[in-house]
Amino acid sequence: MIVALTLACIVAPHLLPYDSLYIDLRARFAPPLTGGHILGADPLGRDVAARLFEAGRISLLVGFSAMLLSTFVGTLVGVISGYRGGWLGAALMRLVDGFLAFPSIFLLLALAAALKPSPIMVTVIIAITSWMEVARIVDAEVRSLREREFVQAGRMLGLSGVHIMFREILPNAMGPIIVAATLTVARAILLEAYISFLGYGIQPPLPSWGNMLHGAQQYLASAPWLAIVPGLAITIAVTSFNFIGDGLRDALDVRDGHA
Repeated sequence: MIVALTLACIVAPHLLPYDSLYIDLRARFAPPLTGGHILGADPLGRDVAARLFEAGRISLLVGFSAMLLSTFVGTLVGVISGYRGGWLGAALMRLVDGFLAFPSIFLLLALAAALKPSPIMVTVIIAITSWMEVARIVDAEVRSLREREFVQAGRMLGLSGVHIMFREILPNAMGPIIVAATLTVARAILLEAYISFLGYGIQPPLPSWGNMLHGAQQYLASAPWLAIVPGLAITIAVTSFNFIGDGLRDALDVRDGHA
């Protein structure tokens, strides 16, 4: 489903007869499968399918980019905290606890309201509110690995702490990181849709699944497909990434004897 959705967002806009900004006033509120509009038209007469796939590019790009940024920051903090321990590890984990103690939705909305909304800024805002879980997971994994024999051997050979952290321990901790990263994509897509739905995220005329829902809420009774189509896209993307994360967790969990 993820591959199909991604390919559709990349290829479909080039195959549709209308682009996402073309306005056909005669087709306003056209239902699906009428007048060449496969998924209908919106209140301005713009093709819903074209906007859906164009929005998918932005929503998926924000999701993947936020995942990469938050995973990088969380992994860096978690590796340093888990390996160094002591006062540095305690300070970094208290920083993580401080971010986790503050409701992430309020922090997300406050940052989105204070900063100029754009795809790049929304990506950064989501990453700022998403790296803490990765840091906690990596910290716990590194703490369990730092006393293993291969780490002790590296210390005996005189390898630097940076080399041991990022060349010896980190590759052995990639399983939980990959699982966390996959789940972070789903969370980032959902958060982008959430803040765009509330009007603080991606701004029209640039489409995203969230602001398509925002524009459709007042037409739920008269034109329900305007909300159903982007809602289904969000549901499919988030559910699929969650299934992938659950499958990877089962496949990479050495305690179950699969690895």
